[in-house]
Amino acid sequence: MRVIAAMSGGVDSSVAAARLVDAGHEVVGVHLALARAQSNGRSRGCCTLDDARDARRVADMLGIPFYVWDLSEQFASAVIEDFLAEYSIGRTPNPCVRCNQAIKFRAVLDRALAMDFDAIATGHYARIVTGVDGPELHRAVDPAKDQSYVLAVMPTDALARTLLPLGDDIKDTVREEADQRGLLVARKPDSHDICFIPDGDTAGFVARRIGVQPGVMVDAVSGEVLGEHEGTFGYTIGQRRGLGIAGGPPRYVVDIDAPTRVVTLGPPTLLDIDRIEAIDPVWHGKPADEVLIQVRAHAQPVPGRVTTVDDRVVIDLLEPIRGLAAGQCVVIYNDSRVVGAATVDRTRRLASA
Repeated sequence: MRVIAAMSGGVDSSVAAARLVDAGHEVVGVHLALARAQSNGRSRGCCTLDDARDARRVADMLGIPFYVWDLSEQFASAVIEDFLAEYSIGRTPNPCVRCNQAIKFRAVLDRALAMDFDAIATGHYARIVTGVDGPELHRAVDPAKDQSYVLAVMPTDALARTLLPLGDDIKDTVREEADQRGLLVARKPDSHDICFIPDGDTAGFVARRIGVQPGVMVDAVSGEVLGEHEGTFGYTIGQRRGLGIAGGPPRYVVDIDAPTRVVTLGPPTLLDIDRIEAIDPVWHGKPADEVLIQVRAHAQPVPGRVTTVDDRVVIDLLEPIRGLAAGQCVVIYNDSRVVGAATVDRTRRLASA
């Protein structure tokens, strides 16, 4: 097959590309120029100039063609502007999930197919399994590195055109393989930063882009004004640190009302929920009568039941979860298989103030 290997410059995508070459595919390495950023001379994120250089070195060692695709305009529109819009209305978005949906598994695949390639490949830890009705997305063998959650929003048609060579591996063995192959990125640290926020200051980034929007913080129980803030975008549901409130009982962010600029703080019991209503679903299969629900990349899944009403997904949790914000991604599993994903719109609390 003719395969575009997305090469971030990290160890995972490098080993994935090497395996594709070993398997006899016609491989072309591509690095995505999305949002280059550096902080104090040290690269951050997953698409910096240093990462591009690392990816090129690996491609040269593998003897494959290598190109940099500038998708920065599409990234700015689909990911950064969406990120800002979500925070401005009091939601907490996941830009990496959005990037996988709109860029890595849509824009890249579309371009690859237009160039007569058969598939794209990445170094994500997840498995694509051939099922009775076609390809299925499943969890990786390594639970500590499983990335099926962030891949769950990938377009359904992309499953048949995507290769994930690392889904059956443990991360340590991938690093050992990179060492044995002599890849210079074998011990390169994993990236965890938001690539377009080089200093890690999300609230500061949003404030610079949409402006300061002062408001107040109030107590959920008494209604007392506890303090002021410079924008609801500086807070997320479940947050405890950085509130600037001294004394009194432990308080958490339990509600964000962007239109009125009110952040409500309260006890942790107000964070427990038993129902999720979600929008913009992406389906990869039919949910079982009882499914597993995951609300963060490495959260423990909990059992639940799913119903759909028009384009809304209603999830009744059989075990409560704590601290879920609107805008986050909820992923639905039948055992290890991803059958759907959607964006949290609202939740139902177990307790009232």
